[in-house]
Amino acid sequence: MTQVRAAFRLARTALHVLGGALTVALVFPVCRDANRQRLKQRWSAHLVRILGVELRCSGVPSGIGLIVANHISFLDIYLINAIMPASFVSKDEVRKWPLIGWFAANTNTIFMARGSRSAAQRTRETCAAHLRQGKCVALFPEGTTSTGDTVLPFHSALLQAAIDANVAVIPVAIRYTDAKEDRSYTTAYVGDMNLMQCLWNIACSPLIMALIEILPTLPTNGLDRRHLSSHAHRVIQHHLGPSMAWPKPL
Repeated sequence: MTQVRAAFRLARTALHVLGGALTVALVFPVCRDANRQRLKQRWSAHLVRILGVELRCSGVPSGIGLIVANHISFLDIYLINAIMPASFVSKDEVRKWPLIGWFAANTNTIFMARGSRSAAQRTRETCAAHLRQGKCVALFPEGTTSTGDTVLPFHSALLQAAIDANVAVIPVAIRYTDAKEDRSYTTAYVGDMNLMQCLWNIACSPLIMALIEILPTLPTNGLDRRHLSSHAHRVIQHHLGPSMAWPKPL
């Protein structure tokens, strides 16, 4: 039964991805940016539902700002996009992934090469430019995924973009649980796991609940990036404690 359910979900996911590819190729070029953002938001929310994930949101989506979140799964991107569509910062290797790289390149993803200060500087400038244009930008300052048991140390370099653009930082806490509201590791994309293995684990699960908690914005006036990064890390870690309440499903 589990494998049948997973196969059905993945078949629907494939059709949804194909529909999304057609939308990006044929509709995006003739749409205003606001319409593209709405299409991306609806597509992401539908993808999450197809995979059997119940999305719940706590907090009110803010205006323009730099979204920073803890990182557990590739699914994190679509959870955030389902609530606050944004331009995500991604490692440059993603650009070469079949189909996913094409999707990312054509939906305002900001790619960053690793291990280069000049590349990080260019990425920071690109992020600041997007923010000045009134677009939300999202990044995962941990720089990698974790099981969600804790929040790894934040890299502060790209948070400078919020200071440069004079916009707030929007901390977002992400947590996954099962139907009993115990922490779920099903979505974790860690270690030597590849994308298809992670996707299969999600599709096999009877129910995954995902909570996106949008925390109060952090002003950037008078702060340097390291203090800003430390503050964002602290508030996200605090709100991932065991007492975090679950709101009603979206």
